[in-house]
Amino acid sequence: MPCSDSSSGLNIYLDAQERLVKFNFAKITCSKEITAHTGYSDYCSGKPLSEILDQSFPQLVSELNLTQDEEKQFVLYLEWEALRAGIGQYLGMEGKDIDKDRCRITSIEYNDNSIEIAQVILPPKELPKILPCRLSENN
Repeated sequence: MPCSDSSSGLNIYLDAQERLVKFNFAKITCSKEITAHTGYSDYCSGKPLSEILDQSFPQLVSELNLTQDEEKQFVLYLEWEALRAGIGQYLGMEGKDIDKDRCRITSIEYNDNSIEIAQVILPPKELPKILPCRLSENN
């Protein structure tokens, strides 16, 4: 699925108490947006940032009942990784779980009642060799 024109964006919306209101994740590959409606944004709504950072990926797959849906698990992983990186950078955290090379905050806007964090997620430096969508046997 990944190819050289892939990019991602994440917008994180917090309330004045720094609890997650929602996030919007967009993964663009071959000029098509990938969405799987994983339910992760709704699941995180109202939670403090520390609780979101403590969630493991296997725990989320189970709690969101995605054990039988590999496509949704793939998108959930992308959301989970990007959200953790954005929250970690916003909180000034360091560590191997916070990918500052690929996941970069581009802006933070503060209002009286909310905070919006915009983030760009760059594709990995080395992508696996795959056939472009236009050459796929399924097209």
